[in-house]
Amino acid sequence: MVQNGLPYDKAFNLITKVLDTYDFLRVKKKEFLLSRQLLRSGASIETNLAEAKDANPEDFSDKINTAYKGCLETRYWLSLLKETDNIDEQTYRSLLNDVSELSRMLFPILRAISTNNLN
Repeated sequence: MVQNGLPYDKAFNLITKVLDTYDFLRVKKKEFLLSRQLLRSGASIETNLAEAKDANPEDFSDKINTAYKGCLETRYWLSLLKETDNIDEQTYRSLLNDVSELSRMLFPILRAISTNNLN
């Protein structure tokens, strides 16, 4: 569902996948550092979008910006997890696709905010 132009369902679906991956990494791989970073950055996307929903215009801009940065950071942690053989190709591609899709949805919102602030 897209509310107020924000992709809440996409973000919620992403965090559920991130939580599953976090559990797998902790239990099966005994990987604690990178998994925690993935969880933190992935959760920031969804929580900031949720906060943006009812935020005033100034806070809305900050929350969207932080959610977008969370997408960029999550992509980094996914790449690192893949390169260190902690997640398989299928998990990597699935999560990367979801994060990239969210980034593509948030970037035009950021651009519109930026354009409006310049006028």
